[in-house]
Amino acid sequence: MAGLIRREDIDEVRTRTDLKEIVDAYVTLKSAGIGSFKGLCPFHDERSPSFHVRPQMGYFHCFGCQESGDVISFIQKMDHISFSEAVEKLAGRIGYELRYEDGGTGPRREDIGRRQRLLDAHKIAGEFFRQQLLTPAAAAGRQFLAERGFDRDAAEHFGVGFAPQGWDALLKHLTGKGFSHDELKLTGMFSEGQRGIYDRFRGRLIWPIRDIAGDTVGFGARRLFEDDQGPKYLNTPETVLYKKSQVLYGIDLAKKSIASKRQLVVVEGYTDVMACHLAGVDTAVATCGTAFGADHIKVSRRLLSDDGTGGEVVFTFDGDAAGQKAALKAFDEDQRFVAQTFVAVEPSGADPCELRQTKGDEAVHALIRSRRPLFEFAIRSTLAKFDLSTVEGRVSGLRASAPVVAAIRDGSTRMGYSQELAGWLGLADPNEVLRAVKNAERRLHTAPEGKGAGRTQPGAAVGHGQAPAHGQQAHGQARAAQGAPDGAAGPAVAVMARPDPRDPQGRMEREALEVVLQQPGFLTPGNWQHFAATEFVVPAYKAVQQAIGVAGQSQAASSQWLEAVRENVPPELGSLVAELALSPLPATGEETLARYCRDILRRLFELQITRLKEERLGALQRMDPAVDPAGYQLLQRELMELEVARRQLRGDG
Repeated sequence: MAGLIRREDIDEVRTRTDLKEIVDAYVTLKSAGIGSFKGLCPFHDERSPSFHVRPQMGYFHCFGCQESGDVISFIQKMDHISFSEAVEKLAGRIGYELRYEDGGTGPRREDIGRRQRLLDAHKIAGEFFRQQLLTPAAAAGRQFLAERGFDRDAAEHFGVGFAPQGWDALLKHLTGKGFSHDELKLTGMFSEGQRGIYDRFRGRLIWPIRDIAGDTVGFGARRLFEDDQGPKYLNTPETVLYKKSQVLYGIDLAKKSIASKRQLVVVEGYTDVMACHLAGVDTAVATCGTAFGADHIKVSRRLLSDDGTGGEVVFTFDGDAAGQKAALKAFDEDQRFVAQTFVAVEPSGADPCELRQTKGDEAVHALIRSRRPLFEFAIRSTLAKFDLSTVEGRVSGLRASAPVVAAIRDGSTRMGYSQELAGWLGLADPNEVLRAVKNAERRLHTAPEGKGAGRTQPGAAVGHGQAPAHGQQAHGQARAAQGAPDGAAGPAVAVMARPDPRDPQGRMEREALEVVLQQPGFLTPGNWQHFAATEFVVPAYKAVQQAIGVAGQSQAASSQWLEAVRENVPPELGSLVAELALSPLPATGEETLARYCRDILRRLFELQITRLKEERLGALQRMDPAVDPAGYQLLQRELMELEVARRQLRGDG
């Protein structure tokens, strides 16, 4: 049973992981001052670098799109995985064994090590196949690609390779790299006979199948030679790494575009994905030898941010009977999405690869633009089976299509298609269709378990407006994040506005918070007391100051301490904490940095003393010493103490 990861283990993984090393795999970073690096943001398109990383603090922030966080949230955002998955991935990377609450379990250390060995074997195998594509023996493979409009650059971009025709070319290569036969048996790249294991893929064109993080977990192989008696396409069998119901070919290349464009295009084959991407439809992916199912939808929802605010899924199918059957199968899964779902069918039966070959890139775009709502396609495909020019055909068509309409979960959409169906049937009275749909809906609700009832019940599927829970919350607390039920409206919460950094009133407060968050080690115990006593004027900065007080004094900025600060500000100010913690300070060395920090703190405290003196002077002017001589003397004493404190700050006494 999967459990919640212990908080101390989460903190340990966060502390032990080098943020810069992780970010370097995705972003080219350059030095940006003392302990700071910057590069082009991976979360939005930009020409000038505004993405900053502070490895010592374990934090990143983009001053352009306001994305920010620690190494765990960075992996979450880049690989579109849950909090728990990100922690487990990072723990596996550093060889740290996680502990779980409530008797739950996670991957064991030996399992993590075995998985990494399998990933390493796949990586080396992929490199081997790519090298083999350049050899004379792979001429048939290069010809296959060229005939479909794919040049050498395209093959390299998608990692296409070639498996030699011998029985043990890959086997010898991997054993030469130190892999044992027992390890290689677990990869799915080898078959086993009486004499031991031998290459599963021989004399075939090879496509690497990668997971969303970009790790190769399997291969797809296309037959090239007539003497090959195997199937046209041969994939890796189910392994520890490769689950065909979960992988999507091309997801590693398409994930960024899917997330930014809020579109997912599902095609049928490897070459279709290649053709779409080369034509500019870079949101295309393909299933690997199975129908698009519930596990694929889970992956897709994360990329689409499938929360009811937009996004679309487009299924492309051939216009033949098999293509229509596949589209109707997709209809069964459609309502697990909140995003709008469409079908794009090419009447000629050409797939995207063939379209690009014969008609060019624009034809591929035109196919996607021709998409129709999946509900409409499903209903019209059902009606196409009947002769609607006859009374009998219309009656039969209504009986067959009413359950399709009844299966639409959203009430407004169901009503709209009921009215459309009346028009498609040529019925003058739409109430006849509404009655048939209502009857079909009742039958769906009362159907026995496994006979259709689940299609209109929430069950395991996520209904419209309800986001799935993805395990632990992103801020790192070891508890499950629950989605809100349909239509549930929580209490109105006042949102605190982010301050304008150019506002002169808040400039001093902002600069002081930057120093405290970035260089807390410069603060003496007395500085911490003065800082806590300072009255901040700007509400957002005051909230950050109070959160620092809750997090407690720190001798060094760290991801754990900053996370504690972030947890104690309103959610809308989380990125402000990261922005303050990563804003470059105007210092060129340790000496100038120390001087700057001392000056900023002195000015902040002096400003506080000035405010307090103004308050006391005003009160003194309003007071009659004859009426309250004790109070008058107290105010004078306080003014004197404030002046002494001011002189001490200035070094005058």
